[in-house]
Amino acid sequence: MLITAARRLRRDSLARNSLLIMATTVINGGLGYGYWMLAARSVPSDRIGTATALISAATAVSMIANLGAGHMFIQRLPGSRTADWSRIVSGGLILGTAATAAAATIIALALPAVAGNFGFLAGFTGFGALVCTAVALTATSVLDHVYVAHRAGHGMLVRNLVLAVGKIVALLAVLSAGWHSAGAILLSWTLPILLVSAATVVAGPGRLRPGARLRAAGITAELPHLRAALTGHHLINLTQAGPAVLLPVLVTARLGADANAHFYLAWMTASMLFMVSPAVASALYAERTNAAPVTVRRAAVVVAAVVGGPAAVLLIGGDQILALFSAGYADSGGDLLTLLVIAAIPDAVTNLAVAHWRSRGEFGRCRRLNAVRAFTCLGLSWLLLPGAGVTGAGVAWLTGQTASALLVALFGRIR
Repeated sequence: MLITAARRLRRDSLARNSLLIMATTVINGGLGYGYWMLAARSVPSDRIGTATALISAATAVSMIANLGAGHMFIQRLPGSRTADWSRIVSGGLILGTAATAAAATIIALALPAVAGNFGFLAGFTGFGALVCTAVALTATSVLDHVYVAHRAGHGMLVRNLVLAVGKIVALLAVLSAGWHSAGAILLSWTLPILLVSAATVVAGPGRLRPGARLRAAGITAELPHLRAALTGHHLINLTQAGPAVLLPVLVTARLGADANAHFYLAWMTASMLFMVSPAVASALYAERTNAAPVTVRRAAVVVAAVVGGPAAVLLIGGDQILALFSAGYADSGGDLLTLLVIAAIPDAVTNLAVAHWRSRGEFGRCRRLNAVRAFTCLGLSWLLLPGAGVTGAGVAWLTGQTASALLVALFGRIR
């Protein structure tokens, strides 16, 4: 029976690559959980809060400034010639990281002036940490999408496994050296990303496309394509992923770094669920750009099969899981975690609908749908956080996801 299932999985490209993308997520989530558990038990919560706040800000900068290169790869790389392939990937990587560095510079200079809780960004150390972390995140995200475009999830899995293990090894090294600062946490988190990304740039292209190599020559020819991606795919990505990366920033701005530490660990625990439907949605879009006749129903079955068990575990034992960090994390984040787990259902509905409409070129509908949940999540969070604490962010997140899922049902009924 297992042999039959394995053969069927090899033939089913959607399920195979969805599971490989999700396996990457599970590895990042599981080993990342171990990383933050070790950090939380070794470093004071205010320093953890500072580190997670900077990582959240860098994630937001990377998401805004990567120019939509990743989904452009999914659209353009299948069937391209070797020379074109090299230029497309080189252009997306170089121009995306350059734009990220510029945006991170502006944010590092401006954010301390408008949000006092981000005062730690003032000075060369905070400035450099934000720029390096944001550039590292853009590089690794863009490179992951190259593998997704080629339906080569196994390569992305290996790459992220090395990366996740590298973070834990680096953290153990800095703790053994007696470094227990927020800067030490950031160094152990960011340095492995930069090293693994550099290794991927050197060794990855030749494996995915024999004869291809990354180079700077001719990448200006990619500017028109990136402009098109910016107004199409990138705006969809911003409104889809924006609330997830901006919520920790809002928590820090409204409640401070210490509250963000409690929010971030509950958020990270629930993120294992939130990463499933985007992974399947990316695989669905990649299948359709490769002319495979894949239905949304099949994608939904894959999501339900993977999310069901972990969601039940988190609903039943979420408090005990958060208590592994410390009792304080369970007390402040238990209700938040429950709300986030419930929200995974409407979140999956919206993500699969967006992937379906994106594959049909209905970008306007995708942007409108994502804009509803983005503005609902962020607007309600800003209003609720001061009075409800971190739980207010969970209420806002669930409300935004539910609103967008109801719109999906309405659009489907109209059609």
